[in-house]
Amino acid sequence: MFAPLIDVLGGRRLCVITGAGISTDSGIPDYRGPDSPPRNPMTYQQFTGDPDFRRHYWARNHLGWRHMDAARPNTGHRALAGLERAGVASAVVTQNVDLLHTKAGSRRVIDLHGTYAQVRCLSCGALISRATLADRLECANPGFAETVAAAQGVEIAPDADAVITSTEHFRMVDCEACGGMLKPDIVYFGESVPKPRVAAAYDVVDEAEALLVAGSSLTVMSGLRFVRHAAKRGIPIAIVNRGATRGDEFATLTVHAGCSEALTALLDASSALPA
Repeated sequence: MFAPLIDVLGGRRLCVITGAGISTDSGIPDYRGPDSPPRNPMTYQQFTGDPDFRRHYWARNHLGWRHMDAARPNTGHRALAGLERAGVASAVVTQNVDLLHTKAGSRRVIDLHGTYAQVRCLSCGALISRATLADRLECANPGFAETVAAAQGVEIAPDADAVITSTEHFRMVDCEACGGMLKPDIVYFGESVPKPRVAAAYDVVDEAEALLVAGSSLTVMSGLRFVRHAAKRGIPIAIVNRGATRGDEFATLTVHAGCSEALTALLDASSALPA
């Protein structure tokens, strides 16, 4: 099944772009997979402009981030780390915020949209860990997580979120340094990816001899622009995803399959090559 993928990418140094589809085998849902329920991602304008919406978000995140933190890499993440060790994959540019590539052992990872593990003050720019904020939120809302979990269970949503309904009594906390608004250090819809991060991603695409997209529908421009850039360079582009993507027109090959299986096949093929 994966012979055409190996034929297109074999013997070439790869840059890999990943999306939510690579992490579903780790128990983290995606936004746009064939079996995903309809979701309404939060926008930057909603978060900063509506205190009720922001409180609702932090209540959900207070539960959801723990599940993302506990998630472990799957065989797809481990295969990419193995491809890097083998000198096949030069870098991973990920649209995910789950840190699973880093946990799997990949060393050159560009977290395009940030990660769940840090929180930033929008006033003074101070950064704190999500674990530190969790302690503060627990002090402000003792027993909240346990009460909600016992009453309705916890359904995990993307971006370190959880699906819960009753949040009106949840208390938010502000920056200890300046009293400013705290926000996860994640790029929301309506925000731009920081320019140095974008430039670094373009650099690794320029270094590559082929581009592999794994588990992304490429619906948003933050990932699609690198596929377009690779197409202008004229290098092979392979897309592995369950379902069609916005980048299919640029692809040398599209493979409708799971990332874990496809990436493991690539790693096995690279291991079989003569040294």
